[in-house]
Amino acid sequence: MSSEFFPPRPASRPTLYAYEDTNPQYAGLLKVGYTTVDVQARVAQQYPTLRPGKPPYRIVLEESAMRNDGTTFTDHDVHRHLRIVGITNPEGEWFKCSVKDVKSAIIALKTREVNEESRSLDFKMRPEQKAAVDKTADYFQSFRNENHGKPPHFLWNAKMRFGKTFAAYQLAKKMGWRKVLVLTFKPAVQNAWEEDLK
Repeated sequence: MSSEFFPPRPASRPTLYAYEDTNPQYAGLLKVGYTTVDVQARVAQQYPTLRPGKPPYRIVLEESAMRNDGTTFTDHDVHRHLRIVGITNPEGEWFKCSVKDVKSAIIALKTREVNEESRSLDFKMRPEQKAAVDKTADYFQSFRNENHGKPPHFLWNAKMRFGKTFAAYQLAKKMGWRKVLVLTFKPAVQNAWEEDLK
């Protein structure tokens, strides 16, 4: 009965990859592709002639092509994004770019947000950060409903290395805030917030 209601997830694993060809005429170029099978096997299919020694390519990137909501995107979406940000595309699926450029495009597609800073790292909140953000957002919502015209106050008494700045970004994002006032006695914090975010 359970197999009727909860069919097993298909074995396919949508993956984006990038590799470089070791031949000198391909210096500085990356081939960006998509596969639902093993990346090593897929790239090897593109070099059908067996040669002695090392393969004439090096895989430099393997990333899931699935978003958190279960939807997927393909290499065509990555190619389009790379072209939009001005990366040259000499021919086919080859691009004159770095691994960081490809990662940045993947993050933009996964989050469905413009990645103006070309970030190549993406990470989620830890459970304790998520709990703090959810609790604060719930409090702010309920306070506004019950106390019209009064500003809510909420204090995070968090340990060192909790990630208060990152959690504050996530709270602002969740609440849809466009402006955040940061009060501090440390002058270095003035630029740190923007630099950390980027």
